[in-house]
Amino acid sequence: MVSRPPTFCPDCGTRLESTAFDERERMRCPVCATIVWHNPVPCAGVAVVDRSGPEPAVLCVERGVPPGIGEWTIPGGHMEIGEEPSESAARELEEETGVAVDPTALEILSASAMPPRDGKHVVTVHYVVERADAAGEPVAGSDAADARFWTPAEFDASGETFRPVHEDRFREAAGLFE
Repeated sequence: MVSRPPTFCPDCGTRLESTAFDERERMRCPVCATIVWHNPVPCAGVAVVDRSGPEPAVLCVERGVPPGIGEWTIPGGHMEIGEEPSESAARELEEETGVAVDPTALEILSASAMPPRDGKHVVTVHYVVERADAAGEPVAGSDAADARFWTPAEFDASGETFRPVHEDRFREAAGLFE
């Protein structure tokens, strides 16, 4: 199984060929007959919602590394082997923003598939938590250039842009507490 379209067999190194299998086009090794599955990468993120102002604000990060440098996202990233999705979301939140949350405090917001980029497909489990259940002040960390709370009105007036799917989650999270 690979996260990008496969070219060579991971077992024997032979160039793969396209074949029909399970009513889909798959890549298959003509030497050892291995089917190389091209599957999405699991990710997790968490929207921290601050209800202390007149309008709910959601913690977002500005991407500081590819892909999507300069685009805003809900904090999140790739799940690690052995992690539960909520643990991944909490870990990524702290790595990217310095804000910590107990994974058991997270509630599922939604799940979504990102449009593929360079053949890589991502499926993200999105969580939500109230700011009152989080600790720490937002600071840009790991792959973030900035970390801050935005209200929908502030973001709309800013001229900034979101990565695909993240704007929907941002607005969905903010709308939960209006």
